[in-house]
Amino acid sequence: MKTVLITGCSSGYGRATAEHFLAQGWNVIATMRKPDAALFEHDRLRYAQLDVTDDASIARAISHGIAAFGKIDALVNNAGIGLFSAFENTPRETIREVFETNTFGVMAVTQAIIPHMRERGEGTIVNVTSSVCFAGMPMVAPYAASKWAIEGFTESLFYELDSVGIRVRLVEPGYGPGTAFTANGTTRMNGLISAPYQAYAGQLLAQFETPGAVTVADHVAAAVFAAATEDSERLRFPAGPDSDHLANARWNSTDAQFLSGMQSMLRQKA
Repeated sequence: MKTVLITGCSSGYGRATAEHFLAQGWNVIATMRKPDAALFEHDRLRYAQLDVTDDASIARAISHGIAAFGKIDALVNNAGIGLFSAFENTPRETIREVFETNTFGVMAVTQAIIPHMRERGEGTIVNVTSSVCFAGMPMVAPYAASKWAIEGFTESLFYELDSVGIRVRLVEPGYGPGTAFTANGTTRMNGLISAPYQAYAGQLLAQFETPGAVTVADHVAAAVFAAATEDSERLRFPAGPDSDHLANARWNSTDAQFLSGMQSMLRQKA
């Protein structure tokens, strides 16, 4: 029986992914910063406290999972924080906070699990990024930068870790309105959008309230499971119809065509 360790399982995509792996017969180590947020029990489920910015908690969670189930076959780096802001108004400490979780946190957990997988000669690491890696949306520049960094990191490891038997994959969810992640991203914008940007930010938020297509937690859970189990050389797994659309547009258009389409969608002057 295989075992997966998933970060950021208190709600949203992380919880849905934990439930999906359990339904497929896997053992699950569901990690979160505050384990008292655990919401369900299962005989193949263990909870562990894990803060991706705390090396000691990462080591403890991995050790806990191995002690419980003997091995870890897959790691899902799902934990992340959002931010909706005008870059001009965003303090450097806020940018660093986003990178500490979304970028350096993913790197830390990945680096900690590699020796276990390398010694066994097998394993899969799945990093959850975002459809902003196909289309760098306005008012999310620090968030997009933190996720684009993980795209490059993951593609490099795709080659590097293959040499020691470890597969590395990307899952790229689209926009998920109503999730705690999205709510946190807009809540954190207070004071980070000055007058010159407020009209445009308001226009974008209005568009976000009525998106043409959305990503739901089940889309992401299914994509993560496919990424963890599919026997192929595939690197990227878009999750959700909007992410699929953006991925197809990005990879099948010229740069000028894609940017023109994005400007039109965002109601900017082409």
